[in-house]
Amino acid sequence: MELRAWFEKGMTFEEYVNSMQVNQQEVKRVYEQVTFTEEDLLAFKSAANRKWKGIVLTADWCGDAALCVPIVQRMAEESQMKLHFLIRDENLELMDQYLTNGKSRAIPIFVFINEDGEEVMVWGPRSAEVEKMIQSLRSELPAPDVPDFQEKQQSMYRQFKEKITTDPEVWRTVIESVKAKF
Repeated sequence: MELRAWFEKGMTFEEYVNSMQVNQQEVKRVYEQVTFTEEDLLAFKSAANRKWKGIVLTADWCGDAALCVPIVQRMAEESQMKLHFLIRDENLELMDQYLTNGKSRAIPIFVFINEDGEEVMVWGPRSAEVEKMIQSLRSELPAPDVPDFQEKQQSMYRQFKEKITTDPEVWRTVIESVKAKF
């Protein structure tokens, strides 16, 4: 399927948020609270001239999506760019073209296309700084065969999601990472 057709198949941000069963509050909080510098706004204005659109592979259960989706949505709005959202597990044919490290269906993935429907940029699933943060937290977990491993892992992911959806310094890493691709 051609990328323009995937874009047309997707939901608007409002439709996506309204359909969410998990992380809706976090997405709304980040969306409402993220702020941009004057430098950011100039970069977004420059990007508006490109007339790009974006396809977002995501899912409401994903903590990284709760962080990245609202930030990139706000960036897109400032860039006069429309994003359409596709649920990862309902669109594996497209997802499997954008595997992280050639093997992982990590999300969110943002595929930006030009007016001709050609891919011009891909970003996701997270900024390098957020990747370092999660790798560090994972390294502190006990071995998987330890009796309380799952409990500690779930606690770690809850704390991680809380941090990334409330800390503007983390949000800034996403802004800078995406902006660098613009």
